[in-house]
Amino acid sequence: MRINVTDVARQLGHALGDIQTPAALLDREKLTRNCARMREHVHALGSRLRPHMKTLKSVDAAKIALDPLHGGIAVSTLNEARYFGERGFSDVCCAICLPPEKFDAAVRLTESGARLNFFVDDPKVALAAADHGGTFEIWIEIDSGEHRTGIKPDDPALLEIASTIQAGHHTTLMGVATHAGHSYACRTIADIRAVAEQERVAVVDAASRLRNAGFSVPNVSVGSTPTAIHAVSAAGITEFRAGVYMAGDLVQSTLGSLKFDDIAFSVLATVISTRRDRRQIVLDAGGLALSKDRGTKEMTHDYGYGLITNLSAKCVFGELTISEVHQEHGEVHNVPQSVFDQLHVGSKVRILPNHVCMTAAMYDRLLVVDDDAQIVQAVWSRTNGWT
Repeated sequence: MRINVTDVARQLGHALGDIQTPAALLDREKLTRNCARMREHVHALGSRLRPHMKTLKSVDAAKIALDPLHGGIAVSTLNEARYFGERGFSDVCCAICLPPEKFDAAVRLTESGARLNFFVDDPKVALAAADHGGTFEIWIEIDSGEHRTGIKPDDPALLEIASTIQAGHHTTLMGVATHAGHSYACRTIADIRAVAEQERVAVVDAASRLRNAGFSVPNVSVGSTPTAIHAVSAAGITEFRAGVYMAGDLVQSTLGSLKFDDIAFSVLATVISTRRDRRQIVLDAGGLALSKDRGTKEMTHDYGYGLITNLSAKCVFGELTISEVHQEHGEVHNVPQSVFDQLHVGSKVRILPNHVCMTAAMYDRLLVVDDDAQIVQAVWSRTNGWT
């Protein structure tokens, strides 16, 4: 998505109090620290990192997140694959099962120079890829417990899919991959570590089964921010795919995957109404600006639709959360009387999101700040859409 140059000039170098809202803010120093921490952890486990860019969808963020020992990234859509491929990223894993109707688009991406690989979990889809004529690198997706997509390590389809890929003239088996999305249902670090081991064992077993049958399996990939952060073993794993750790959010901090002060993404919003009699404040950030994800609702701490902080991302208002959202309104209920002395119509605040992937999706750019500074230091492009 293109960014108007004039709009950038109006934002770059300006104080947050002068920025039109809602707007997406990204703290570059926190992002950099989060990325370095994950790389160091994965390297200490003896593996490598393939950062998943489905959250920030920004080439500038990807350059910071990239693991020099690996060089590849993961994405969730062909649009993202095109965006990063056009900007010099040559190893792009579309970490989702592609239907045959998207194979032509995938071929166009590979013909433009990008090395695109994608997931398959169905023998018929594998056959369609082998018969297509395009040059495809394919991962077999393994279900390690989330039960979304993927096949069980002992599923007869595993060998069938591998045989079909191997028989194709232009198809190559990239390896096996899984995503432990069910780790988000965990409530303790011990539980997350148990899921991380379940995730690891599932793909390692699948890879062993394929190798015992004579197939080459060069790559074994796992992916989930909670399991990547809390994993204690990477035996048999060649790469970790994770992405939320870069920006962080309230779900991750509640899970213990990062500290509250590590959350690098926030939404800048403006107070548009105050009512002391109802103990209510309304902001111009609603369901579209924040998303309606209530990821913390069933967790140890419920942050509503987001936590309100000051322009330095500090909790100076206590635990003030968005109670209810409409399309363009965010309502804050049970507001302490002391807060009305700090926030007036026109006041700006930053809102930390429950699920940063969903929240970031509405924005065409990221306004970059550095730590406590309240000045826009840079404006980064990001992409949106599917095709």
